[in-house]
Amino acid sequence: MSALDDLYSLEGDVAVVTGAGRGIGEGIAKTYSRAGASVVCAARRTEEIERVAGEIRDAGGQAIAVTTDVTDEAAVEALADAAIEAFGSLDIWVNNAGGSPIQAPLAELPRDEWNATVALNLTAIWNCCSVASRRMNDGGRIVNISSVAAEMIIPGSGHYAAAKAGCNVLTRTFASELGPRIRVNGIMPGMVPTEISMQAMKLSEEDLPNLEKMLNLPAGRLGTPDDLGAAALFLASPGAAWITGQVIRVTGGP
Repeated sequence: MSALDDLYSLEGDVAVVTGAGRGIGEGIAKTYSRAGASVVCAARRTEEIERVAGEIRDAGGQAIAVTTDVTDEAAVEALADAAIEAFGSLDIWVNNAGGSPIQAPLAELPRDEWNATVALNLTAIWNCCSVASRRMNDGGRIVNISSVAAEMIIPGSGHYAAAKAGCNVLTRTFASELGPRIRVNGIMPGMVPTEISMQAMKLSEEDLPNLEKMLNLPAGRLGTPDDLGAAALFLASPGAAWITGQVIRVTGGP
């Protein structure tokens, strides 16, 4: 392996990826495995994370699946313990689980949906970062998956955007409080047509070509889980050793 390869290697690292059963989380989990990490795939849907972990193992990597609801504090503690029990350490934690399938004006949003969105997209991030930080050795890395919605006004998605804006502040604050022992960064993805984003926007596969044309992104296309996997790999790699407290846009454009 060359010195350049070493900059983007996760060889010997153990990475937890939440929301790893599909979409962006699956892309990150598989990218980390290809970079040499042992991966703990976590999500509520057992069959999905078992599929992803199985595909990683079939490709020659190391992975386990741990069914986890990240809004359950005890489940998050158990997830961290499972990673250490299986692979001996905890080096990287990716907070990818999130989203909201509901669109509604803020003044009409049911209180239950507000509470559920904040619990999943903000409180769970705080808890997962706290749990991970207590178990990581020096050199730990946390990557929080936010959204460009955090910096935009999107009628109908104000609850989600507010939670993601909070996620960005948590990212910067944890970076300040946990450094230099642990680096904490975030990613704000643009339009990546995952199941939950398409559900929230009421889109079908047939709508994507028109959406791509309407957005007219400088990159010329919509995003993919692999695009986000590459960005998450960079932030967790030795190549980003002097980067912390940053939330970067990965959007195919400005």
